[in-house]
Amino acid sequence: MKTAIIIPARFASQRFNGKPLVQIIGATGQSKTLIQRSWEAAAQVENIAQLIVTSDDQRILDHAKDFGADVMASSGSAQNGSERCAELVDRLDPDIDLIINFQGDSPLTPPDFVTAIIDAMADGDADMATPVLRCDAQTLARFRKDRKNGKVGGTTAVFDKNHHALYFSKEILPFVDGLADAPPVFHHVGLYGFRPKALKQYLGWPQGRLETAEGLEQLRFLENGAKIKCVEVQAKNRVFWEVNNPVDVERVEAALAQMGVA
Repeated sequence: MKTAIIIPARFASQRFNGKPLVQIIGATGQSKTLIQRSWEAAAQVENIAQLIVTSDDQRILDHAKDFGADVMASSGSAQNGSERCAELVDRLDPDIDLIINFQGDSPLTPPDFVTAIIDAMADGDADMATPVLRCDAQTLARFRKDRKNGKVGGTTAVFDKNHHALYFSKEILPFVDGLADAPPVFHHVGLYGFRPKALKQYLGWPQGRLETAEGLEQLRFLENGAKIKCVEVQAKNRVFWEVNNPVDVERVEAALAQMGVA
């Protein structure tokens, strides 16, 4: 499948204003912005036709150009990353079969997460696909700590026997506390693969009640009957965590140090 990766970024954020330009220190003490580290992670994916950073903020676009990224401006009216990606569909190579929304706050995303999405979309009939990661004890403990402290951290996913999504939530789902034979909790990885047609439809759908309540853009697809394929990926002893709050910077820096990423 001919694939484009788009990295959407916005400067203004209620939880972490200016997040794309925050400095993240690597294993050797080198400091790079969050958006640059996310772009460098996306650039590790092989056989990608286009790799683009998009934002409505000129500071982010100028900075991305400075470190070598191709950029396209998106509008200030875009309400989330998926809308930013959707605005670019008609400006991409017309032969693109799949568009990857690679989150600008996820520098720990390994390239095989992206290839897993590409493979799933090549073989299936879903409108979009997204990775899920079985929570280990450490990740589940972080979820619980964040929720106990009133922080909105990672997202969990529940899906049916065919791995089609049933729901995504900022809460820990399913409820497993105290169950002797509890089902696994899956951490939703903030990465999406869209068919261009489905992404264009997304712009025409209004925000639904679930998307508004949870603040999760992918729920708009579920509320409009679209199929989302949840693709289980493996951590392979790597820590995965997005930068959702300022406290996550330290977590990501610790992971980069552990991985030896400069």
